[in-house]
Amino acid sequence: MTGARAPSAPPELPGYTVQRLIGLGGFADVFLYRQHLPARDVAVKVLLAPTLDDDLRARFVTEANLMAQLSHHPAIVTVHHAGFAQDGRPFLVMEYCSQPGLAERYRTERLSVAECLRIGVRLASAVQTAHDAGILHRDIKPANVLTTDFGWPALTDFGIAATAGQGGGAAVGMSIPWAPPELVAARPSGDERSDVYSLAATIYSLLAGRSPFEVPGAANTAPELVARIERMPLPAVGRPDMPAALTAVLERAMDKEPVRRYESAIAVARALQAVEQALGLPLTALDVFGHELGGPQADPGRPPAARQVGTRPASDEDDATRLRPILELDPASPTVHHEPTRQRPIRELAPGGAPAPGAPSGPAHLGPARTGRPRPEPASDDPALPEAGRGAGRRTRTGRPPRRALVGALVALVLVTTVAVAAVVHRVAGGPQNSPTQFVPAPATVDGVVPSPTGLTGQRQPDGSVVFTWADPDPQPDDGYLWGLLSLTEEAQLALVAAPRATVPAADATGQTCIEVYLRRTDGRYSATPAKGCVP
Repeated sequence: MTGARAPSAPPELPGYTVQRLIGLGGFADVFLYRQHLPARDVAVKVLLAPTLDDDLRARFVTEANLMAQLSHHPAIVTVHHAGFAQDGRPFLVMEYCSQPGLAERYRTERLSVAECLRIGVRLASAVQTAHDAGILHRDIKPANVLTTDFGWPALTDFGIAATAGQGGGAAVGMSIPWAPPELVAARPSGDERSDVYSLAATIYSLLAGRSPFEVPGAANTAPELVARIERMPLPAVGRPDMPAALTAVLERAMDKEPVRRYESAIAVARALQAVEQALGLPLTALDVFGHELGGPQADPGRPPAARQVGTRPASDEDDATRLRPILELDPASPTVHHEPTRQRPIRELAPGGAPAPGAPSGPAHLGPARTGRPRPEPASDDPALPEAGRGAGRRTRTGRPPRRALVGALVALVLVTTVAVAAVVHRVAGGPQNSPTQFVPAPATVDGVVPSPTGLTGQRQPDGSVVFTWADPDPQPDDGYLWGLLSLTEEAQLALVAAPRATVPAADATGQTCIEVYLRRTDGRYSATPAKGCVP
């Protein structure tokens, strides 16, 4: 079974001296370099050679330029330089941050409500700045928020490292614990409100010390998390100092129906400011060009009004580094649709797209961190929110009507029964075969139980990568598959694909390489147990 791979050799870069490795990812390594002039420490992200082709090289240039447009923001990581090393590998030179990032802090510290609010407003400002530039992040999570030497959050990984698409489609890299329901659906789709959800989920993690639908002491595999994300009401944060107004903000921002969420990241920021004001805290300034520092907050109980965020024409298109195209917003598409669950689509998944192996915890943080310019604290005399904003901040949501709660309870009961039946069927059918290259579980014959994929086999390619294929024992329209690379130390990071094929890059296929695959129906049901297979 594949463990941590060996790092790639750092390239020789004129004007820089390599110091040490910072982090490993599926498609990139990050090194600490010392820049000669001006003299400073920088983080250099180097893409791995086996992952590159002409299309990805061109995309790298485009995405580096897009990140450079955003890096002037005080809560977005700064890109100093981009180029190609003598051996052909693309690299990004970014500011280095020596302070613990949010992925480490939320698991090991109890952050105060005041600090969580301050971080939330600053991150929301960064997300709004990206949206105003026509860019969706799509992978906001604690591991993608670094911390500057001056204590500011710094959002990173705007798609330069994500799952590489193949053919005419594009892959959707997602970190399930912080992903909204529309991105874990059989046909993923999303818009800026998907980033709103993930932003709120990140704030939730800072407050709770866990991801939103992680249940302590219970199984927290990808299928369980997806089922909870799609059906389970948002659990309480579970801390005595949690303000009811902040609970209301998180519940609205993480509503399962996008049309009921805040329509923009700046609306989230203003709602968080309202909570600050209600608690008697200094207001954290909004760092968003073209937006007022304060404003009325809409009633949390009402659906948001339509608002267009994107200004740039659309272009073609846990914590491991992945290659994916940045998604730009289409100004011609409305933000809110008349149909409650309809979204502007993200491109469908390409068959065989590589997953995002790894988990939020690891030996080091991926991506750069800040050390450069100081970021001044916001003045304490920022314009106060009007009374409408204050009132909204104090309101609490009453939840969905009792009928919907009853339906949700019945769905949960059916799901538990289904999983129990699946476990019995799997026990009777038998476990995995001894062959390291094939696992053939018996298809379930009980109505309503989703069978596991069959015929999972893998073959190592001349370039060192491993291609796995499998079969759908009971094909249904629009079936999909969740697959991930198995590790001895980390839970598999799953990727959703439409075709029964997956490729593990050579960098992650050192030694015995194993994956697991779940069959996913369009109604959100999964195989009770995954198919597993290995290649020596």
